[in-house]
Amino acid sequence: MKIDRRSFLSLGIGVTAGTTLSPLPWKLTDDLSIWTQMWPWTPVPKDGEVSYVHSVCTLCPGGCGISVRKVADRAVKIEGMDGYPGNDGSACPLGLSGLQLLYGPTAIQSPLKRVGERGAGKWQKISWEAAIAEVAEKIGRLREDGKAHTLGCITDSDCGTVPELFKRFLTAFGSPNFMRTPSCADTYEMTLKLMHGTDASPGFDVENANFVLSFGSGIIEGWGTPGRMFRAHSAWKDKKVKVVQAEPRLSNTAAKAGQWLPISPGTEGILALGLAHVIIKENLYDKNFVDNYSFGFEDWKDSTGKVCKGFKSVVTDRYTPGYVSGITGIDSGDIEALAREFAGASSPLAICGRGQGSVPGSIHEFMAVHALNALMGNLNRAGGVSAVQRADYITWPEPEPDRVAQNSLKNERADGAGSARYPYTKSLLTRLPAAINSAEESPIQALFVANANPCYTLPDTEQVREAFAKIPLIVSFAAHMNETAEMADIILPDLGHLERYEDVPTPFGMNTPMVGLARPVVSPRKGARHVGDALLLLAKQMGGSIAKAFPWTGYEDCLKKTMGKSWTGLTENGFVAKADYKPAGWDAAFATPSKKFQFMSEACGHEGKTGLGAVAAEGDPKAYPLVLIPYDSMRLSGGAVANTPFLTKTVADTVLTGKEAWAEVNPKTGGKLGLAEGVHATLTTPKGSVRVRVHFSNGMMPGMIAMPRGLGHTAPDAYLAGKGINLNALVGPVADPTSGLDAAWGIRANLVIA
Repeated sequence: MKIDRRSFLSLGIGVTAGTTLSPLPWKLTDDLSIWTQMWPWTPVPKDGEVSYVHSVCTLCPGGCGISVRKVADRAVKIEGMDGYPGNDGSACPLGLSGLQLLYGPTAIQSPLKRVGERGAGKWQKISWEAAIAEVAEKIGRLREDGKAHTLGCITDSDCGTVPELFKRFLTAFGSPNFMRTPSCADTYEMTLKLMHGTDASPGFDVENANFVLSFGSGIIEGWGTPGRMFRAHSAWKDKKVKVVQAEPRLSNTAAKAGQWLPISPGTEGILALGLAHVIIKENLYDKNFVDNYSFGFEDWKDSTGKVCKGFKSVVTDRYTPGYVSGITGIDSGDIEALAREFAGASSPLAICGRGQGSVPGSIHEFMAVHALNALMGNLNRAGGVSAVQRADYITWPEPEPDRVAQNSLKNERADGAGSARYPYTKSLLTRLPAAINSAEESPIQALFVANANPCYTLPDTEQVREAFAKIPLIVSFAAHMNETAEMADIILPDLGHLERYEDVPTPFGMNTPMVGLARPVVSPRKGARHVGDALLLLAKQMGGSIAKAFPWTGYEDCLKKTMGKSWTGLTENGFVAKADYKPAGWDAAFATPSKKFQFMSEACGHEGKTGLGAVAAEGDPKAYPLVLIPYDSMRLSGGAVANTPFLTKTVADTVLTGKEAWAEVNPKTGGKLGLAEGVHATLTTPKGSVRVRVHFSNGMMPGMIAMPRGLGHTAPDAYLAGKGINLNALVGPVADPTSGLDAAWGIRANLVIA
């Protein structure tokens, strides 16, 4: 029998349709699933009463409210908490997969003491009593030797009772060296200090903005509170709010924006000033706000009487669309059109902070972007930006340092923050490794690390590890083993994020003051203790004025007494918020010397230097003709908490295949380099070389290489260790000249076929 092409295709279609419509394959699949569930070794959770516990996710700074479903005492599912301020039922993949951290193998079960070489992973289990006594004895020697100021502490935040307890311990001990993990929140806070005159965090009314201009912010990649930004982005689409994304790579945010502007990285502040040029030239700004409630728009006199150029003169004289186009790579016509569109909206909002905001960025860029909001008078108004004061519920009496502590507190900080050079900066953690490595004796002789992983998250990780190796005593309060805990001498294991109480004050970007309550969802593991309890035990072991500074019986007692009358609302609703909160009117909103919004600040030089110039990438362009730029993804956690196995499974094959990392390049760039899709290549920066595979993407600007944060862990985790590359090992910090904060947006690189 001869089968022609038509008969063969008819047969194929018939077989496919028959198989699809037949119940047999589906019955077999069902039987197979039932059979596998009857294997004797298949785990079967115990039955029990179903309940729900409301809490707050603390796996990232976003602070989303979560609802955890339990069967008996076992947590079985995490969802976003309905009605919680900001996320209101939404949650990110990391938060949703948090049970894998609770029940995973990386949780530390008891205090550990290092018995091998630092970083070798050799530990001896010890009791809590022995661990606390050893730490107290070793740091006690520092006070005896007049070196109390050499005790340092690193946490992932400086807000809330836990960071405040560490600050209190350091003050009573005699050290000024409290440091937090750097982020764009540092630069935004300094921006508000210089332009508003207030110690506050930015609040973005994303729910009421009707035009959003993002200078590289990963709106749906984890910037701000993830759940809140997911909801806002969805609402923008329904309300036809235009989103413009300026960044060099076609991220998910850029792909879903109304307009993507491929911009040369590091020139975002220049673009902001180019837009300001058009807005000012065409008189599109809010004259009432600028004329009556701002300073430095017109030419001004500094404290010495010298006449300085105002914002208007600086911007209109120099930042023409043509000039800005030549630097940013964006067409001058597009710059003019965007400026008019932004100014034409009734509630336009400009935001910045690349990706998830893990790098502080340039203060001049942030001031330039914030100046756009000011030009439109969109400060402390619906759809705009406001300066949100920190929650004021922590009203403990000041500790009373003894004579040793008083003398020691006169020493300058080891990182240079708050010095004459960087007077407005509170913490400069990225400067600490260089300060240690350049000194004959480390300025930090003992270091506490809590809720942070600087040996992974800080740039130039080789320099970081070199510096940490020179610190005689490192005490980690990690709940899970990580790269920094591996470098510790003593580990005092904290409870996991679903095992402990903790207050979560207003997250970055929220425009209403609030406090959320993270609470125990399950019974805590026996060998771990709340970091607050561990610190109280240490304080009591130290005795004297240090013990006196901690009058509470335990952390829970401290938290309840701190919250006072708000405790009932916290436990019943999961949060307390100022529902009637309204930002101050323009006549009372600013605490600058002029009592007005300041377009220019003497802290940035006599001409303000608002956005002047771009921070250059490290490296010689001749030796490194390309530029490597990191990017963030919701499928990867690049912060203190590592990826869960679930998240790692969702990573695309063009990002991670097995243990091999991929690097994105534009096909034109790859062609010039003689590369092809999937080939192995050597990626080199001034910080080191790695082997990668090449992925061509038209969503990359020519001359650029992009790789994600969140891979390349070395800590002993079978699901993560050795998979991919830690981008922080290839990128070094670049200090902003005014703030000292890390402003590196990338690093020069080369890519050659292996």
